[in-house]
Amino acid sequence: MSEVALMWEVRAAPGEQRSLLDWARQHAVPAVRAAGCRDVGLYRSEQDRVVLIAHFAGEVLPVLPEPPAHLEARPAHQWAFDRVL
Repeated sequence: MSEVALMWEVRAAPGEQRSLLDWARQHAVPAVRAAGCRDVGLYRSEQDRVVLIAHFAGEVLPVLPEPPAHLEARPAHQWAFDRVL
């Protein structure tokens, strides 16, 4: 069985990183857990980015919800990665 990592990244609007993190905890994290992820991590960076990385066994991944527009400097992006090592 393959392992897939889902990476979801959003750049927060100026001054909104904390609110975007709170939104992600309430909406994005439960969405990946409901889809059967093995584990999930939520990260922030100095560039006001919020990143979620979730690991799944298999290839069916959820499409995560869009945060409210006022929290984003640009729309969310989502990628899937196949584990090779």
